[in-house]
Amino acid sequence: MKNSMWGGRFAAGPDQLMEEINASIEFDKRLYAQDIAGSIAHCEMLAATGIIPEEDSKTIIDGLNTIRVQIESDKFTFSRKLEDIHMNIEAALADLVGPVAGKLHTARSRNDQVATDFRLYIRDQVDVLDEQIGALMLALANKAHEHAALVMPGFTHLQSAQPVTFGHHCLAYVEMFARDRDRLKDTRKRLNVSPLGAAALAGTSFPIDREMTARALGFDAPMRNSLDAVSDRDFVLETLANASITAVHLSRLAEEIVIWSTSAFGFARLSDAFTTGSSIMPQKRNPDAAELVRAKSGRIIGALQSLLVVMKGLPLAYSKDMQEDKEPAFDALPSLSIALATMTGMIGDIEPQPRAMRKAAGAGYSTATDLADWLVQVLAMPFREAHHVTGAIVSRA
Repeated sequence: MKNSMWGGRFAAGPDQLMEEINASIEFDKRLYAQDIAGSIAHCEMLAATGIIPEEDSKTIIDGLNTIRVQIESDKFTFSRKLEDIHMNIEAALADLVGPVAGKLHTARSRNDQVATDFRLYIRDQVDVLDEQIGALMLALANKAHEHAALVMPGFTHLQSAQPVTFGHHCLAYVEMFARDRDRLKDTRKRLNVSPLGAAALAGTSFPIDREMTARALGFDAPMRNSLDAVSDRDFVLETLANASITAVHLSRLAEEIVIWSTSAFGFARLSDAFTTGSSIMPQKRNPDAAELVRAKSGRIIGALQSLLVVMKGLPLAYSKDMQEDKEPAFDALPSLSIALATMTGMIGDIEPQPRAMRKAAGAGYSTATDLADWLVQVLAMPFREAHHVTGAIVSRA
């Protein structure tokens, strides 16, 4: 049986294997809200420009809202034979309102439709991540303020270097996450343009109003080039790149929590809320939450690499390869979200251990640099000579 959505070009349906590799509904169904929002904006524009009658527009929009309620109440049946979320919704709309549903796709292609849906989804995710990074920064700042005077060793090469404070250490991560947040805001500004109206790749002969649909969906403007509009995935790559950098910062902090929690260091303690035990060793308290945050970075970085490889050889404009753009993002961004939430919880939970920190801060001749500086400041000794003298003192000690 041929696919009714494709029109009359095909006389028969696809092979089962073709259907298997072609279908994306199992993962892109999460775009239902964005797809319906985009369709409503497009439909309202079609009516406002006189391309379809107002009465038909109202019928279509009522149908779309009904489908949204069905999906959100778990009463909608998704079909693999209909490939993706767009065709599933369009087929359901036809069942609800009849042939008038076919007018919705006037002056639109699945190419600009999916590009619009995905931009809306990524924008939503960026907004969530921005809020979560802000919450983590606040948790770190509060912990820094609480322990502003707590002395601990500062490390280079994981060797005791110079004394610092725990508050100062926490604020280093506040700075890192502030840059992560700035990058996300920059990305959001760049991605917030509308592909709708680009159609398949060359625009449309219908007198559409792209400014209207852009405004309705909260975009700043329509995209300027129709080829770029349907084939660009920079906005996903940039978001995944930002997510990867944030994940690296989370992983570094998680690694420190793991180290601090060991009996060898004993710098910090996590409560039962963020640790687990062992099935065989009753004494164990494992910082599994930190270890899992550390591990999530691999998945997130992998998602970026995956999409970079997909996109690197594609000529303009759209190619089916781009169907592979969604699963990496659908995996990576929720992974980053749970990692941020978990780290925020751990930072609120963690209790630094002052005695162990102070003891370690005074070990390993960590004030040797201060002695060298004193020799320069008080005895007017050249720093290189002061460094040599101090090194000899450390060696003798």
